[in-house]
Amino acid sequence: MQNNDEKQIMSEYWRRQGRQLLAIAVSLFLVILMAVVYKRSDLFGDYSGNTLISAQLVVIISFIAFTALNWRCPACKKYLGSSIKQPVCRHCRTRLR
Repeated sequence: MQNNDEKQIMSEYWRRQGRQLLAIAVSLFLVILMAVVYKRSDLFGDYSGNTLISAQLVVIISFIAFTALNWRCPACKKYLGSSIKQPVCRHCRTRLR
């Protein structure tokens, strides 16, 4: 049986995972949308390549910054790594799922 601390840690992990998945989806959508806008200027108007590349870089840097803050172990606060489905924290060995 799980105690309240374990339940809270798992619950917080699920929230962080949900935010991370949403950030991945939104970031990919925006980067792909900007590529489409560049190739198909008839859809949204004509934008310079430099403007769209700059916007893509802003999205990518924002995603990386968000990930650095969000994707941390709820127990020890260390970065969880590249896997989106961590069963345990590789640093403190706390069960996450």
